[in-house]
Amino acid sequence: MPKLSERGSVMPASPIRKLVPYAEDAKKRGIKVYHLNIGQPDIKTPEVAFEALKSFDVKTAEYSHSAGNESYRKGLADYYKSVDINVSYEDIMVTTGGSEAIIFAFMATMNPGDEVIIPEPFYTNYNGFAVEAGVKIVPVTSYIEDGFALPPISDFEKLITPKTKAVLVCNPNNPTGYLYSKEELMQLRDLVIKHDLYLFADEVYREFCYDGHEHYSVMQMEGLEKNAVLFDSVSKRYSECGVRIGALVSRNKDLMASALKYGQARLSPPLFGQIAAEASLKVGSDYFDEVYNEYIERRNYVINALNKIDGVVAPMPKGSFYAVISLPIEDAEDFCIWLLNDFNYKGETVMLAPAQGFYSTPGAGKNQVRLAYVLKVEDLKRSVKILEEALKVYKK
Repeated sequence: MPKLSERGSVMPASPIRKLVPYAEDAKKRGIKVYHLNIGQPDIKTPEVAFEALKSFDVKTAEYSHSAGNESYRKGLADYYKSVDINVSYEDIMVTTGGSEAIIFAFMATMNPGDEVIIPEPFYTNYNGFAVEAGVKIVPVTSYIEDGFALPPISDFEKLITPKTKAVLVCNPNNPTGYLYSKEELMQLRDLVIKHDLYLFADEVYREFCYDGHEHYSVMQMEGLEKNAVLFDSVSKRYSECGVRIGALVSRNKDLMASALKYGQARLSPPLFGQIAAEASLKVGSDYFDEVYNEYIERRNYVINALNKIDGVVAPMPKGSFYAVISLPIEDAEDFCIWLLNDFNYKGETVMLAPAQGFYSTPGAGKNQVRLAYVLKVEDLKRSVKILEEALKVYKK
C-alpha cells in the first residue's frame, strides 16, 4: 500500500471537531446536544449580505483579481480607517477565510524549520497551519490564575533563537477571551523591533470587547511598518462563517508581493463570498450594538453561573465569545467524551472542547475546557445545569 506523507501523518486533528462522531451518535440515540464546542454563532447574518447575492445579475461567474475585488478592498480600507487603522487598499489581500491569510503569511515570511512564538493556549488550527508551512510553533504559557494575561516579556526573550522569525497573538483571544492591553502590545512591539521579527495579530474578534475595554491594533503602533501583519475575517464580525472571506493586511510591500504569488497560485478568493462581505460593510452601528448586548448578557450569565459550581474556575473574558475554564476533574477529554457517550440529564447533554488541544506544552490544560457562549441565554442555562449535574455523577 502506498505510504502517506510525513506531513499528512503529523497534521493534527481539530480538538474542536474531533468529538463530532460522539455527538452524532448521541443525537441518533435521541439525545439533544448543546454545542458549546465551536465558535458558530447563532446571531443572524446581516440581511444586506443575502440581498446582495439575490440581486447579483451576471451571466458568468468569473475569477476575481487574485488579491480580491478592488471595490471590496477599497471598502475594507475605509472600514479600517473608521477604527483608526490607516491602510490603503493596496495593503490588503482578500483571502479564503482568515485561515488562508495566516497560511500565506507563514509561507511568505518563514522557511521550513523557522519558529513562531505564540502564547498558549492558542487557536488550535495554528498548529495545522504551521505543519502546512513546515514552521515550528514555540509556546509561551499563560495561566488561568492570571486570567491568561500576556506572559512576561522575559519569557519570550528566553525562547528567541536564530530560527525565530515572528510572534503571533490573537486579540481578543480565542480560546481564552483575554484582551491584550495597549501596554502589553507595546512591550511586544519593542521586542520584535529589538530582534527584527514579525508581529502577527489575529484580530477577527475586534468588535467583541467588553466592560469599556477598547481594542488596540498592532497596525496602530508606530515603528512597525515592516513588522506588523494583520489577519482578519468576516466570519465572526457579521456571523458569516460559511462565507469564507478573510484578509491579510500589511504595509510591508515585499511581504504582500510574496503573499500575492500564493494568491495567484490558488487563482482567486470566492466570488460570491466577496459580494456578501462587501455588502456587509454597509451594516450600521445598530447591528453591532444589538450583537454586543447579546454577547454581554450571555457572557455575564454563563461565567457567573459556572463560578458557582463547586471546583470550577472561570475567568471573566474581556473579549471574543470564548472562555477557558478549569473543572474539578483530571482528564477533560475523557469527561467530554463521557458527556456525549454515557451521560444525559433529562434527555440532554452538552458538547465542550477539551482545552489540552489548545496547548502545545505536553500535559498542559488537561483539566480545562474551552466553551463558546454562542447560544441564547436559555440554552446556556440548560447547558450549565447539565454540566453541574454531570460533574456530580462523573466525580462519583
